[in-house]
Parts: sequence; C-alpha cells; structure tokens
Amino acid sequence: MTETVRRAIQARQEGVTAAAKRYGISATTVQKWRSRQTSTNARMGPKEPRSSVLSLELQRLLGKLTLGTEILREAMERVAAPPQTVALARDLVAGGRPASAVAAALSVSRPHLASSRQASPAWKPMGLRGRPPAPDAALLGAIQALIADLPTYGYRRVHALLRRQAERDGRPAPNAKRVYRVMKVYGLLQRHAGGAETRRHEGKVAVAVRNTRWCLDGLEIAAENGERVRLAFALDCCDREAISYVATTAGITGEDVRDLMVAAIEYRFGPVNQLPSLIEWLTDNGSCYVARDTRRFARDLGLVPKTTPLERPQSNGMAEAFVQTLKRDYVRVSVLPDAESVLRQLPVWLAHYNDLHPHRALGYRSPREFITRSTKEILSGLQGGQQQGALQVPAPTSTLSTVSRSRAIPG
Repeated sequence: MTETVRRAIQARQEGVTAAAKRYGISATTVQKWRSRQTSTNARMGPKEPRSSVLSLELQRLLGKLTLGTEILREAMERVAAPPQTVALARDLVAGGRPASAVAAALSVSRPHLASSRQASPAWKPMGLRGRPPAPDAALLGAIQALIADLPTYGYRRVHALLRRQAERDGRPAPNAKRVYRVMKVYGLLQRHAGGAETRRHEGKVAVAVRNTRWCLDGLEIAAENGERVRLAFALDCCDREAISYVATTAGITGEDVRDLMVAAIEYRFGPVNQLPSLIEWLTDNGSCYVARDTRRFARDLGLVPKTTPLERPQSNGMAEAFVQTLKRDYVRVSVLPDAESVLRQLPVWLAHYNDLHPHRALGYRSPREFITRSTKEILSGLQGGQQQGALQVPAPTSTLSTVSRSRAIPG
C-alpha cells in the first residue's frame, strides 16, 4: 500500500468497510492508518542500532582489527619505500597510537618497542606519580630509639610499639610497610635463621577463653662465670601472660612446681583453696611435673594435669615459643656476670614481657594490653559442661606475682 492511499484513507470520512472495499485491503489496516498521525511507516528494529548477528566479543575483535587496519594504512602513507619497522612503530606511538595495537599490527615485540623508545634521544622518562613519600627522619629517629633498647625486635614488633606510642599521643600511626622500607634502607632489619625442618604435630595449644588452659615449661640460663639458673614458668594459653615463675640455682623439684601452682592460682583468683572451675595444666614429661604428689596436689586445687607425647616438645609449642622469646629478647642482650644478676633481672624481664612485649597472636599487643582491652573473663566450664559466671579481671599491675627461690650458690 502506497503512501498516497494511506493519506486518502486518513482524509476521507467514509466508513471503514467502504474504504476497505474501495482499496482492496482489510478493515483492520484501514482502522490502523486512520488512528495514526502520519502516513509514513515507523522505523523498525531496535532504537540503538546494533548488529543482530555479531556478539559483543566479536564486535570488540572487529574493532581491534579495524584499528590495526588504520595503523597499517597510516604507516603506508608515511613512507614510499619499505621502512625500518621498529622506527616506524616508534613514530606511530609518538603520534598517539596505542603501543599494544601498533606492536600487534606491525608484528613488533612490545618490550623491544619500549626499550628502543627509551633509547631514543627524544624520549623523556615519566615523572613520579602519586603523593611524594613522607620524610623519613622523624620515623628513623623513633625506630632507632626503640631498637637501641630492644635490638632483637623486627619491623613488625617495632611497628607495634610505634602504633602504641601514636595511640597514646593521639596521632596517626605509621604504616607497617613504611616501617619495613625505612628499616631496610638503613640496614636495621633483623636476619633470622630459617629453613630448618620442624616436626609436625597435631592439635592446638591456644584456646579462645582465658583461664581454660595453662602451660608450663622450664629453661636454663647460664651466667658468664659458668653459674646456671633454672627457671620454671606458667603461661595462660589464651592471653599468653606469664602468670608465675620459680627460679633456683639447683634443679627444679616437685615442691617447686607445687609452689608454682599455688602462686599462679593466687595471682588469678586470690587466696582460694580450690578453683571455681577446672583448668588444664599442660606440661611435658619431666619428673618434677609428673610426680605422683604433684599430680595429686594439682587435682586437689582444681587443675587437670595434661602431658605432651614423649619426645614431642612441639605439642607444648606455646611454652617453647616463650622460652625462645625470653632467650632471644632478654637473656642474649643482657649482661649476666653471675647467677645473682640473673635472679635480680628475671622479674624485670617478665614484667616487660607482660606489659610491653608485642605478641603476633594477640594482634601485636602485649599480654596485659590484650587483657585490658578484653571485656570480661569467662571461666573454662570444663566441670560437667556447666558454664560458670564471669569474673571481674583485676587491673594489671607492673608487679609480677612470683614464687622465687634462690638456693645456696656453690662456691
């Protein structure tokens, strides 16, 4: 049906049926064109032209091929004789063409194109992007002041101490990566020996609730004159606090371990005859720990004696890690002429460990800093599966509750 017939249908006032008979079309077509405002056909297809055959991925590839064709056409227009391909590619990139598209169209290696571009006398290096780095003088001074007293600390613990100072002063803390960069540039990073194969052990010593499991171990500290001090200690397997210790120049006996139990309980719960809830007491298989009187005494107090498998010190890994920390960060950097100096400095070392030493498992907080940030202390609930009520945690002090025994030093 022509446009003239459509205009005639729209202009005549005769009925729909009569018009349909006149022009030999259906009544529906007559009614459709009478309802329209124009006699032209409406545009068919989508409002935004798009290929109905090619997918988006094919259209993208077609666009890349078109770009490559344009690059080749421009290259042929620039030269009349066969050119040096790399030089021509460099000129095209200098003119604003994408380096990747030029390299693909002319079959030139992109790294080679970049290197030849940098070797060109006209090439200028790109300036630094982003904000300039902050001055390092103040941060370097703060780091040097910390490692002067703590020379064994790596960048993570140094960053934890700097963060603590910043929080106390109300200023932004430095970024850990910046601390690492400054310490690396000025040769302050620690070199730790690694790569040694460790024995695999199952289970987990750490617990999520305080006063659920305490671990115990011992070590020997040698003075410069050959005298030796034996130390036994108790740690909480949740907050890593050194609860109590006993030190002597003789061997650790079962009586020393029992005194250690009493000191730990009195420090956490006060003068009580029995714990309000059972606590695991994890030790190795030393004779002073597994003695019959010691185990019976522990059960009377409400402790549950637990021992590690034979020849598996990693099963008490938290206590072993504390031994390494004490030796590395305190014993090896201290002047210890005799056993008396060791016994005199032990309370200072342990108080520093509890109050200030950053611990990775505690988010690089010290044990007592972690305790202070905790909301409340929940008892273990090991006894019959019944959960006990919450205890009020006493405010941490700088004095460590200890049972320290110094026996006669051999002449």
